[in-house]
Amino acid sequence: MSNAAFEPLGYSPRESWSDYAEHECAAISSRGAWRSPRSFDPDGSGGSFGTLDGRDGVVAFASNDYLGLTTHPAVTRAAHEAIERWGTGSGASRLVTGSRPVHHELEAELALWKSQERSILFPTGFAANLGVLTTFGHGGALICSDELNHASIVDGARLARAEVAVYRHADAGHLAAILARAGRRRVIVVTDLVFSMDGDSAPVEAIAETCVRHGALLVVDEAHSLLGPDLEQVLEGVEALRVGTLSKTLGSVGGFVSGPRRFVELLENRARSYIFTTALPPGDAAAALAALGVIRSSEGARLVARLRANVDTLEPGHPSPILPVVLGSEEAALAASAQLLRAGLWVPAIRPPSVPQGSSRLRVTLSASHEEKDVKRLAEELDRVGARPSSTSWVSARPISSSS
Repeated sequence: MSNAAFEPLGYSPRESWSDYAEHECAAISSRGAWRSPRSFDPDGSGGSFGTLDGRDGVVAFASNDYLGLTTHPAVTRAAHEAIERWGTGSGASRLVTGSRPVHHELEAELALWKSQERSILFPTGFAANLGVLTTFGHGGALICSDELNHASIVDGARLARAEVAVYRHADAGHLAAILARAGRRRVIVVTDLVFSMDGDSAPVEAIAETCVRHGALLVVDEAHSLLGPDLEQVLEGVEALRVGTLSKTLGSVGGFVSGPRRFVELLENRARSYIFTTALPPGDAAAALAALGVIRSSEGARLVARLRANVDTLEPGHPSPILPVVLGSEEAALAASAQLLRAGLWVPAIRPPSVPQGSSRLRVTLSASHEEKDVKRLAEELDRVGARPSSTSWVSARPISSSS
């Protein structure tokens, strides 16, 4: 892709940088695509209720805190205790002086959770995908990526010194056809397990079988896959790396990769997004470790069951807490979001470039912290604005080219 693709209409290379920034901001605004952060002050009950831009009593259906663990007493207590012991930051990268006992303990527990030999922590899930794809995706490798994969996967593929082939969304047959033409090259197949804007799941069994047949490394991003599918049996006999996040189900911040011991050791020695960045703050690691303890307990099972029930209230059988309401135009999505907010419900409008042109939507995310009455009220208000979630209403994205 040429640099011209990124230049605004009428851009002159002789413009000052101040003029350039002004021109770009004006262009975004004129397209009705301007964005800015909104101030949301949760009331402490899992991040789903609070004050939005001064408006009290708002129920937010916008958070990825799927189990409400950001405010769980055991999680917040662990973070406080870690800060008391080690301070607010790690002070250096993991390979210098930034590695605390809590980092190693969390990595060991994550490996057990994912039934893998080793795990490695990254400061974010985004950094984890960059680390995996740039470490393994070079030297003549081919990266095969689902066309609706998360931006971190897209950027990791672009940064890797590899050819990139994009297969049609959730189409294992198209993937197999690409691999059949790959020859003797090393191949990485990378997919979200649950797709962040559509809430549908990848056909991971068929993808895993294809990887085994062609000797490909499978990289699965499980960031949103709290409700399944379970990968333990699916990945048996498959060379695979499992990418996860601490910032959604585990109510903290950070990312991790789990897999075979030597694969993880290679990441420790080659992944630039691990080597050249300050380690995760100890408080965040301790919070994630405590949250993992909750998830693996009977309380965690109850929270997952409550989340499952909330999803089924809105869309029975839907595979994830993410429910897209595809409305098409940006104007329609913004208007519907504003109407819901007037009813005290915050459901953000998602617009390009986060989703393809013509597929602007409301993105409903549900949590175990939501009360049944509020989920039912959301269903009523969605009916009132003429929209209901659909797991089959996605619009195909334009694939990134192999030269991207």
